[in-house]
Amino acid sequence: MSVSIIGTAHTKFGKLDKDIYELIKEVGKEALIDSGVNTTDIGGIWVGNYSGGGFNNQEHIAPTALEIDEKLRFTPATRVENACASGSAAIKAAIEAIEAGSCDYALVIGAEKMTSLDTKGITKVLAMASNWKTEGSQGMTFPGLFAEFAKGYMAKFDKSEEEMREILAMISAKNYQNALENPYAHLPLNVTAEDILNLPDKKNPMIAYPLRLNDCSLISDGAAAIVLTRTDIAKKSDKEAVEIKAIVQATDYLEIKKRDNFHFEGAKVAVNKAYEQAGITVDDLSFAEVHDCFTIAELLAYEAIGLVENGNERSVLDNKIVMPGGKLPINISGGLKAKGHPVGTTGVSMAVLATRQLLNKAIGKQIENPKYGLTLNFGGSAVSNYATIYKKL
Repeated sequence: MSVSIIGTAHTKFGKLDKDIYELIKEVGKEALIDSGVNTTDIGGIWVGNYSGGGFNNQEHIAPTALEIDEKLRFTPATRVENACASGSAAIKAAIEAIEAGSCDYALVIGAEKMTSLDTKGITKVLAMASNWKTEGSQGMTFPGLFAEFAKGYMAKFDKSEEEMREILAMISAKNYQNALENPYAHLPLNVTAEDILNLPDKKNPMIAYPLRLNDCSLISDGAAAIVLTRTDIAKKSDKEAVEIKAIVQATDYLEIKKRDNFHFEGAKVAVNKAYEQAGITVDDLSFAEVHDCFTIAELLAYEAIGLVENGNERSVLDNKIVMPGGKLPINISGGLKAKGHPVGTTGVSMAVLATRQLLNKAIGKQIENPKYGLTLNFGGSAVSNYATIYKKL
């Protein structure tokens, strides 16, 4: 059985003057209106949320979605948590329910309100997505974890600190510039890689060697939502729809020390299985949204999606393959780096971006005649990996 997206909604990302309840209600209502589905036909609600308890003192968060419409009362509502991939995990859970025949229509919401805490509080809540016993409790932060990948990559492929800075600055500048056309983006900037490299240390401080401030994604609030149904139902309606051709989860060891620190093995497994299920290769893709929580994550994603061999990732930047107008634009929305990263929202946000891109209603820059899109979302230090492939019906 195939499942398709027939409705979408997306808020602006940033420091928002709305609480988590308002964000959930806003996108849920908008997605239902966009889908044209009667509220009474929604058979289940899945809410992707990483830490409503840590950020908002609200653990039991899924029932708040019933406030979207009084007709949703008594509808099954479930929170799904898988770190920064909570949104994708919620989508997968909803798809599996539809495939199992539990419902014909599902509402999936991703929501996170992060800015209610100070930076120290946010850092601790996020660190709980690592192995707390051996990483988080020992002072390891997520910048520190992804810095291990950057250091491992430098050592494995003999990259100097200077060259690594240049590569990562190219990724950062690309995504800042891409975000200029995204009205929902948290931090669009018209800067070049040279501008970033020329910043004094005070304006681009080292966060965790070799990662600097401009290598890190943003602390954001925001929400996104989609409405799903069986593809055969979508085909009978007058709504434009996007089919989910594949969604694959591959989970790796939680502790980074148990994995190679120069590539994303779990992400590659998920992507390759998704290609197989969808019957395509990387050459069939028109665009990809990948999980650039740090610039090193986007760099390693190039190999994970099959675009280049590990160690040669710089070539796709130098040859503009991943730039707008290139063979495979990556993070044309601005990515997590510039669009923003409200962690539980990100997977659903990626789904909305892919859907609207394929319907020629892009949030931001529109790609000409897109055929297939890929999203790669992961939770933790590339631990809970979700690869999803989309195609317009």
